[in-house]
Amino acid sequence: MNYMPGTASLIEDIDKKHLVLLRDGRTLIGFLRSIDQFANLVLHQTVERIHVGKKYGDIPRGIFVVRGENVVLLGEIDLEKESDTPLQQVSIEEILEEQRVEQQTKLEAEDRKRYIHYSRDGCRGSRKPGGAP
Repeated sequence: MNYMPGTASLIEDIDKKHLVLLRDGRTLIGFLRSIDQFANLVLHQTVERIHVGKKYGDIPRGIFVVRGENVVLLGEIDLEKESDTPLQQVSIEEILEEQRVEQQTKLEAEDRKRYIHYSRDGCRGSRKPGGAP
């Protein structure tokens, strides 16, 4: 195998299953169908995988075009080991509810921290809980 610079090295990965981690934190899994010099990707049979604790759910997304600047990580999935996961797959509805609860818990924790800092500092440049000035 010869070395190919940049995204040209991914030509051999066309038609293989990949996991893509995006800048916004989303995880996509699909078959890589196309890539260009800017690392823009086309994924086929794509699912968005949501992880919460030891559970995960897959939301079908179909064909997905990803702008290269949004890709944080791209990795080939070993199809033989794909099912060897300690995580439990749950329904879309259940994982979305778990995600909502997790996000609400994080927001409440951030609000408590903000409140503590605000009450400790008084009005000196801090913001009130809930983002109010």
